[in-house]
Amino acid sequence: MHEQLKEAVCRANLELVRHGLVVFTWGNVSGIDRDAGVVAIKPSGVDYDNLTPDKIVLLDLDGNVLEGDLNPSSDTPTHLELYRSFGQIGGICHTHSKYATMWAQAQREIPCFGTTHADYYFGPVPVTDAMTADEIQSDYEFNTGKVIVRRFKDLDPMAVPAVLVANHGPFTWGRDAAQCVESAVVLEQVAEMALGTIQVNTKQRAISQALLDKHYLRKHGKNAYYGQR
Repeated sequence: MHEQLKEAVCRANLELVRHGLVVFTWGNVSGIDRDAGVVAIKPSGVDYDNLTPDKIVLLDLDGNVLEGDLNPSSDTPTHLELYRSFGQIGGICHTHSKYATMWAQAQREIPCFGTTHADYYFGPVPVTDAMTADEIQSDYEFNTGKVIVRRFKDLDPMAVPAVLVANHGPFTWGRDAAQCVESAVVLEQVAEMALGTIQVNTKQRAISQALLDKHYLRKHGKNAYYGQR
């Protein structure tokens, strides 16, 4: 009953390869049917060359497998916690893309230095707290979701659809599986550009609030006018 969802999630996972965001099997994308409470996610450790829609695993929001013979991604508990906590998102992506992961390993948020960043993220891309030993040793993947949710206590996840998990890597999300991959592609680009910016000028300041507002809101605000309507 969820063939279209499985096809969309499979296609989104393969887009990670096309955009050079994954090495080997280091990444996953999921999508959700909110009305049915059904999540589709990449199976654990399956090579992208062998990934087909029939291998995508379906689960409910409690993690019970509804369809599929393969084990779901080991990051499934993180995805499920984000779906439960962020009610507007419809797709989640996790990678270990090079530049975004550099910032995550350095435990630094990605500053918004310019309009490329501002077109997608309404401010810096945040980094989580480092996980405690207890969080790591018990329910690690679920607790990864919890530290992300905690970081967004005062942030709108739809205005900043990305996060860096300290010492780990990026998660991105969007209204569906395709959009969360788009966010991951943009995140990698702005992560590289931010690194280059501070190499050129170590004292570079963040974009002005006026320019941040203009570029983000012309694309995402209620009076947005970018593109075709």
